[in-house]
Amino acid sequence: MLTHWAVVPTCLPLVCRRCHACASERFRPSGKFRVNANHKLLDVWLLVRCTACGVTAKLTLLERVTVRSVRPWLLDRLHHNDPGLTARLLQNPLVQRRNHIALDWDDAWCLDTGGSDHLDRETVDVAVRFAAQIPVRPVRLIADGFGLSRAEVERLIVEGKLVSAVRLSSKLSGDFTFTLKR
Repeated sequence: MLTHWAVVPTCLPLVCRRCHACASERFRPSGKFRVNANHKLLDVWLLVRCTACGVTAKLTLLERVTVRSVRPWLLDRLHHNDPGLTARLLQNPLVQRRNHIALDWDDAWCLDTGGSDHLDRETVDVAVRFAAQIPVRPVRLIADGFGLSRAEVERLIVEGKLVSAVRLSSKLSGDFTFTLKR
């Protein structure tokens, strides 16, 4: 029987970027957008706040675009500071590249295993689904899900009792499956 696990974000990730005021490297997204109109051109930024000194910085989302080129539903969500849009835009690789940022997902996600009924079975097939692009090592997920140490999970991989089509030692942010044989 296939068991389903989910990696779910619990809050917005921190933004890794150097603060110009205090040289800290972490910003917390405020979830607020700044939309500035200059005649028929729009600039849109996502506001982030330094975790050390509280200085506000702007992440550029749109720059000098015509009002007509922005879809009305998107403009409405920007004006209403939609938190779902904030999460989606932070994960956009184009936004990350344009602003030279990375995301820090430490303590911003949790693993939902759906209960502990899978712990006593001889063979367990697990499908892991990611609700967001959260880079996590599968070894850590498996250790957390089964209540094992990471070293014990590594030992199971070496012994061939833990198998998967993906490499379990590197970070993943996409869905995968694995089988544990005890």
